[in-house]
Amino acid sequence: MDKFSFLNGAHTGFIADLYDQYLVNPDAVEPSWRSFFQGYDLANEDYTLSEEVVSTKIPQEVKKEFLVVDLINGYRTRGHLFTETNPVRERRQYQPTLEISNFGLTEADLHKEFSAGDVLGLGRVKLSVIINHLKSIYCDSIGVEYMYMRNPEKLKWWQARLNENDNHPNYSIDSKKYILSKLNQAVTFESFLQTKYVGQKRFSLEGGEALIPGISVLLREAAETFGVQECVLGMAHRGRLNALVNIFKKPVRDLFSEFEGKDFEDDDIDGDVKYHLGLTLSKTFRDGNKIKMNLVPNPSHLETVAAVAEGITRAKIDRKYNGDASKILPIIIHGDAAIAGQGIAYEIVQMAKLNGYKTGGTIHIVVNNQVGFTTNYLDARSSTYCTDVGKVTLSPVLHVNADDTEAVCHAMQMALAFRMKFEADIFIDLLGYRKYGHNEGDEPRFTQPKLYKAISKHQNVKDIYAARLLEEGSIDKDYLSEITSEFKGMLEKEFDLSKKDKKSKVKEFMPSTWEAFDREHLPSMLASVDTTYKASQLKEIAKIVSTVPKGVKFLRKVERILQGRAKMAFETDKLDWGMAENLAYGSLMEEGFDVRISGQDVERGTFSHRHAVLRDEITEERINLLNTNPANNGKMFVYNSLLSEYGVLGFDYGYAMGNPNTLTIWEAQFGDFSNGAQIMFDQYISAAEDKWKLQNGIVILLPHGYEGQGSEHSSARIERYLQLCAIDNMTLANCTTPANLYHLLRRQMKRDYRKPLVIFTPKSLLRHPKVMSSVADLATGEFQEVIDDTINPEKVKKLVFCMG
Repeated sequence: MDKFSFLNGAHTGFIADLYDQYLVNPDAVEPSWRSFFQGYDLANEDYTLSEEVVSTKIPQEVKKEFLVVDLINGYRTRGHLFTETNPVRERRQYQPTLEISNFGLTEADLHKEFSAGDVLGLGRVKLSVIINHLKSIYCDSIGVEYMYMRNPEKLKWWQARLNENDNHPNYSIDSKKYILSKLNQAVTFESFLQTKYVGQKRFSLEGGEALIPGISVLLREAAETFGVQECVLGMAHRGRLNALVNIFKKPVRDLFSEFEGKDFEDDDIDGDVKYHLGLTLSKTFRDGNKIKMNLVPNPSHLETVAAVAEGITRAKIDRKYNGDASKILPIIIHGDAAIAGQGIAYEIVQMAKLNGYKTGGTIHIVVNNQVGFTTNYLDARSSTYCTDVGKVTLSPVLHVNADDTEAVCHAMQMALAFRMKFEADIFIDLLGYRKYGHNEGDEPRFTQPKLYKAISKHQNVKDIYAARLLEEGSIDKDYLSEITSEFKGMLEKEFDLSKKDKKSKVKEFMPSTWEAFDREHLPSMLASVDTTYKASQLKEIAKIVSTVPKGVKFLRKVERILQGRAKMAFETDKLDWGMAENLAYGSLMEEGFDVRISGQDVERGTFSHRHAVLRDEITEERINLLNTNPANNGKMFVYNSLLSEYGVLGFDYGYAMGNPNTLTIWEAQFGDFSNGAQIMFDQYISAAEDKWKLQNGIVILLPHGYEGQGSEHSSARIERYLQLCAIDNMTLANCTTPANLYHLLRRQMKRDYRKPLVIFTPKSLLRHPKVMSSVADLATGEFQEVIDDTINPEKVKKLVFCMG
């Protein structure tokens, strides 16, 4: 019997559709079909036609259908390489192309009908129709990378979504007018600043102005369609002023005052350049839905803000939205050179699916200028695209021509829909250009003369879109003139009013989150704080962290650790460092505070002193004994982080900013590799309060002491952190008793203000028999900045200072 006789009675459309399903998920098709398709694929890969597969016994009609499905798959997989996405440069040439001859098809086949059109929802149509459809989807203003995803549901979702309207939006006239109005604001704003403040740095968005209508459409749909209540946006300097005014609705009068160099009205802010400032405002849309928008303050260090924005988002998910990530949307705007070159971008991407760091999916948008300061993109990365870092987590990427504003808005809407459905990251590569140099006073033609010759002749995106709408009759010239003059008139009026302002006004970032907290300076920072807690309650907590829960089997070593805890609390009354630490957390949880500890190996603690999270020997279930306390009013979250310092500390700093009522702790690993996170210490932890009026209660535990393994594992360099101390910006502590650590941790949450706290933690003192505290020391004492001797001071003849 003919091995492939089952093909003869099968409808070719059915076979083509089945083969397409096989390409997406081989396990989804019946075994006999899967075996056949595997043989067909093998023959194709070897470029030698398998006799049994390509035998004349298989109908020629069926063979051709397979070839057309291969062509369809070729467009899905490689179409992004042949798009019309670059507004000012010719595309690089890639091989092999999508010519039909590369798929075993001929010119004569163009006029034949194929049932493979069913795969695209076209039915049985001519090959020429199928190809035109594929070009429209995959090779026009949007290039799509998604076929490497391993989730069949995601693949089917993308294929169905892209087939709608050939991957082109079908906007109403009202929507087109809204898009044009936002584009007009973006373009007119930049040209106004160029006229009024010639040569001043503003890091213009010119060449990428479609970002403004794109994000505006995205936020409106997020609120109206998906019920998103809040957005956290992290972005660098490029286009930030435009976003502040035209998305976040910062009063433009205030911005003009900043351009004039006026002092800030708030004396608590030493200040920063205008394109680093953040703010929080609420926006109401046409149906009455509101969305709170947070633009995170950022330093000049590119990509740093991404970690902070993600941490803020996660804090709000945990505390404000009870774990519902659909209520808040993180958006990160990158530069093309930065996302490809800065290692923290990779660290952030790797966090996307980790339990302690995921935020329900982030929309990453790259404002791609095709140049980094003066560096050509070919010298800025080895990868094909600047967004290739996103493929680490198999995230889809949309490459879009920044001159096609509707395509930009359409890409934003698709990205939003994907994120909301799958809670996964997605990247948008907004391919545009930079009209001026790195800043407005720089000469770009020194290094890119050919590119900037093309840019100097290039029509701006507003004129391109307006001409399109005029041609199709969606608007007339009077409408275009009206919206242009109206917005420009508003800018002129605010410009004149700003001249009367004596000082600049700064909108605060997340003011409602921090309204219960006052800023403090010395000497009031040294005021005593009541950190006492009843001994009886401490002993109840001690009992919980020293008891094996019913039905749980721990390793014998773990059981001995718990027995040791019980002995400390109930027999010897000598508590070590780890016990005091656990009692500090447990008491705060009973008082309603959450506790988050994050870092490398923090569940156990590098030196096995903490054991905050234990594992069942049989099931490996994770058990946090402190969370089993029935008296708790708060929760404890302990997360072993990825092997990162910079990104994780940035995330936890953001977490502490987003939730000041959580004791947020980042612990450096054994070798104390905190210097890998130096930018976070320099730009945020030590300086944010002075620059941006941002308090933060992050606690940083740094292993310190020279009993490590030489210079690479020696100590947190105290002198380095002391150099960062100024204007009462942070607290450094080197505790030598468990009780002092206990009171210090409790004090961090019991005060009515927040300052970063760096604790230099010991190694050999963790279990030293002479470094113990009693339950009474915890119950009745307080944090002591200096521990004095108890002898009669009149008998003192010599004073010796020592630390640690």
